[in-house]
Amino acid sequence: VPNLQGPRYISPAPSGGFVVSEECGDVKVFTSSRKLLCSLSSKYGHQFGNPAGVCVDVEGSILVADEQRHTVHLFPEYGAPICLVSAGLRRPSGVACSSFGHLFVADTGENCVKVFKYCVRAP
Repeated sequence: VPNLQGPRYISPAPSGGFVVSEECGDVKVFTSSRKLLCSLSSKYGHQFGNPAGVCVDVEGSILVADEQRHTVHLFPEYGAPICLVSAGLRRPSGVACSSFGHLFVADTGENCVKVFKYCVRAP
């Protein structure tokens, strides 16, 4: 996949595609045939500081750690972005999520992994 602006982190997507964070401040979603599906900045009108770790949850939502803004946002397939973590992170870099609704955040600013529980859909 050419023409990326400083690719940093990558995650597979359920559809067979993948998600890539870029140093320039964007996150791009590609199809299984490596064609650009969308830019999260453009699709959601969201401005990233320094996007780092990315992952995709069981619902197909994309989660992005932002090192500069010290946050983790969830980008659902439909609807507006949701800030899942807005406090307690010094430098979130890597993210992963489990099928049980756990969000794992590697916080390089505190040399630890923090674990959060989240539920986007009403139980």
